[in-house]
Amino acid sequence: MKIADLIDRNFIVPELTSNTKREVLMELARVFPADYFSRDYDDVVNVLLEREKLGSTGIGDGIAIPHGKIVGLNNLILSFGRSISGIDFNAMDGKPVNLFFLLMAPENSAGLHLKALAKISRMLKDVSFRGRLLAAASIDEIFSIIAKKDEEL
Repeated sequence: MKIADLIDRNFIVPELTSNTKREVLMELARVFPADYFSRDYDDVVNVLLEREKLGSTGIGDGIAIPHGKIVGLNNLILSFGRSISGIDFNAMDGKPVNLFFLLMAPENSAGLHLKALAKISRMLKDVSFRGRLLAAASIDEIFSIIAKKDEEL
């Protein structure tokens, strides 16, 4: 599975303007074309917030991987957002989150969904990868950093 195949340059937000968990999820969901979903963006965010009730997807070290399954979606899709100052996302370590990978999956895609989450997690274990994402100057550079790391794994 290639993470770079799931994300489009148009799905990258180099500086999030959000201040709350709900706002972050909405900002990251809105980069996807509306016709990807059989529901509106509020419904997509509510699916993500329901998942958050099971435990924060803010896994620590400035990282969050919010994810959810949605009826009517045909393929896995991924967006990326960055907040240099950090956003309170109720992360497990209590620290603000800087790097967000939002993964949406079709309702019946457990295997692919889990493989994508595992690969994103492996990518983010690399401290230098996280640093490069934080320091990147453009959307193209962020995409390139993700694609290069994706090829290494």
